[in-house]
Amino acid sequence: MLRYILPAVLLATPALAADKPFFSLANTDFIVLISFLIFIGVLVYFGVPKLLTGALDSRAETIRKELDEARALREEAQTLLASYERKQADVKNQAEQIVNHARTEAEAAAEQARADIEASIARRLQAAEDRIVSAEAAALRDVRDRATEIAVAAAGAVIAGKMGDAQSDKLIDEAIATVDAKLH
Repeated sequence: MLRYILPAVLLATPALAADKPFFSLANTDFIVLISFLIFIGVLVYFGVPKLLTGALDSRAETIRKELDEARALREEAQTLLASYERKQADVKNQAEQIVNHARTEAEAAAEQARADIEASIARRLQAAEDRIVSAEAAALRDVRDRATEIAVAAAGAVIAGKMGDAQSDKLIDEAIATVDAKLH
């Protein structure tokens, strides 16, 4: 990665436009470059990228399992719906047979059965869809919360090692305000 960054920095126009030599401690661009490279090195040394990717991979696997479970619930709901549709068709056939014997009595019974079945199907289907929506929302919320916790913990560890108490308190207050504004 360093072999790609260094030539880009050396060929950059602002670095060449400076009045001091680029490889000088008097040149702020060079100091910022060195500081940035040290910061990246510290993050890589302490394994922050591996921690973040590991945590995100485990959370993604959990979400994948929850989505598979939600799909299974949806399939179960569709099977249940097909079963009720078959039952509805059976009731309709029975109603037609009853119509041959007593037309008025059969119409009332068929209407009641149809209304009950449709209400039951609608309730069960709505309950299954509500569970799926709730599971998806909870999974997304958990991923967002976990990513925020990891980022805050990593940043806190790096900042805590480099700052005094007054600067640390000020940055924590600013970070809380920023997170609060972006999450709400």
